[in-house]
Amino acid sequence: MIATVSLALATIAFVGTHLAMSHPYRGRLIGQMGEAGFRLLYSLVAFVTLGLMIWAYQDAEPWPLWTAPDWAWNVGSAIMLLASILLVGSFMGNPAFPHPGAAKLAVKPARGVFAVTRHPMNWSFALWSVVHILVYGSPRNLIVAAGILVLALAGSIGQDAKKRSTLGQSWRDWEGRTSFVPFAALFSGRAKWNAAFPGAIAIGGGALLWLAVTSLHAPTASVPGWLGLL
Repeated sequence: MIATVSLALATIAFVGTHLAMSHPYRGRLIGQMGEAGFRLLYSLVAFVTLGLMIWAYQDAEPWPLWTAPDWAWNVGSAIMLLASILLVGSFMGNPAFPHPGAAKLAVKPARGVFAVTRHPMNWSFALWSVVHILVYGSPRNLIVAAGILVLALAGSIGQDAKKRSTLGQSWRDWEGRTSFVPFAALFSGRAKWNAAFPGAIAIGGGALLWLAVTSLHAPTASVPGWLGLL
């Protein structure tokens, strides 16, 4: 019980410091420490808090509160394939990344994974969290998955606010052509379905990532159903 509480506190520390340093305190810290100093502090805090999470996770309660049915594993795997494609696709032409060309990317039409959501990387983490909550209900897994889910969604909201202040109208126009919630822009007509094809790199890379992780993860998790064959 103590280890589970420790894991919850470590998760809160990891998520809370990440959000605080990424958004409300980022500018102030950079002004005081410089970009290099801020990156060093940010990395150090993330390393320490993540290490505390891993340490506490090892001792926290592993027993499940429920047992997922076989269909949940197969549905979860299909969702993870989508998450893998979103993750790989997010590295190509993402205006949310902090680089000088972000404003130019934000004026382009939404294509590939960005037609699905303007936050494909964070949604890949959010979908990972949802799948792990669905298939494995141990206290320690629920704590970590819930923490990552909060970090992904709150981080996306904070990212939108930050980009509006730094990119101005370019980002507002990008928000108008995309959606926070996956597929919302497509169903509303703001993005075109024929532009949502992720492309060979995103699909191929996502499929390879999904296959590699599933092949390694499924046997150790005693996965039932067809996934157990991988």
